[in-house]
Amino acid sequence: MFTGIIEEIGIVKEINKTSTGVLLKIKTEKVYSDAKIGDSICVNGSCLSVVEISGNILSFDVIPETLKRTALAHLKINYSVNMERSIKADSRIGGHFLTGHVDYKGSILDISRKSEGVGFKLPLPKEYSNFVVEKGSVGLDGVSLTVASVTKEYFTVYLIPHTLKSTTFSTKKKGDFINIETDIIGKYVAKDKAKASDFKDILREYGYM
Repeated sequence: MFTGIIEEIGIVKEINKTSTGVLLKIKTEKVYSDAKIGDSICVNGSCLSVVEISGNILSFDVIPETLKRTALAHLKINYSVNMERSIKADSRIGGHFLTGHVDYKGSILDISRKSEGVGFKLPLPKEYSNFVVEKGSVGLDGVSLTVASVTKEYFTVYLIPHTLKSTTFSTKKKGDFINIETDIIGKYVAKDKAKASDFKDILREYGYM
C-alpha cells in the first residue's frame, strides 16, 4: 500500500525489451537507500517490484498487461517519474490509501490556471463513475489528490505550487497520459451497495418485502 505522497522524482535511464515485457531502469536519490530485491515501489502510480539494484539505479520488470493498462508504455529515456516506497505499519498516512493497481490511463483533456491552483481535466469512463466523487480522493500518477468537480464524462483536480514542484505534474502537457487509480474506499462502498441490492431482491422474491 502507498499514501500518494511522492518521496522523490526519479529519472528513467534505460528501457530494455525482454522476453517478458520491459526492463525499466530508474535513477533515484533517496528511494534506493534501503531498497531490497522484491520491494514494492510505486512508479507513476503503478506498483512495481525491484528486480535489480546497481548503486542508485533500481530496475523493474514491467509485464505486457501493465504496459497495456498503464501509461508506463509511454515512458522514454530521461523522463521523470513519481516514486514512493510502500508504507510501513507505523507510517503516517498523509494522503489516502493507494494500492498501486492502476484502473485506467487517461489523456489530459485540459490544463488551466486559476486561483485554486493549476487545474487538470481528465476523462472519466462510465465504469468508474461511481468511484470518483466531488471532494473525494483520486490517485494520479501516484499522487493523492482531491477531486474538485465531476461530470458524467470528466473530472477536475487542482494542484498547489508545492505539489507541482514536488511531482512530475509541472512537466505535463495537454494530451499526456496519466495513470488513474480511483478511491479504494469508494470501490468497497459500491460493492457493499451491490450486495445489499441483491439481498433486497432475494427478500422480494420470497415475499418478505
